[in-house]
Amino acid sequence: MNRFDRRGPVQGEAVVEYLDGDFRIVKPGAYVRCAVTRQPIPIEELRYWNVDRQEAYASREAVLERLGGQKAP
Repeated sequence: MNRFDRRGPVQGEAVVEYLDGDFRIVKPGAYVRCAVTRQPIPIEELRYWNVDRQEAYASREAVLERLGGQKAP
């Protein structure tokens, strides 16, 4: 998509590949879902994910809950 396209804002759930320290959007969307709470996380607010599990998390607390109280590696 370039600046001359007349499409509206991207909506719906995105498909994302989680990488070390970054992520790649495979299918554009406005949000991804937290693997623990299932709440939508706007792409621009995505801060926590697990590369091995390919999951996004809404907060640090969600990460700890997913890991069963273990420290992140």
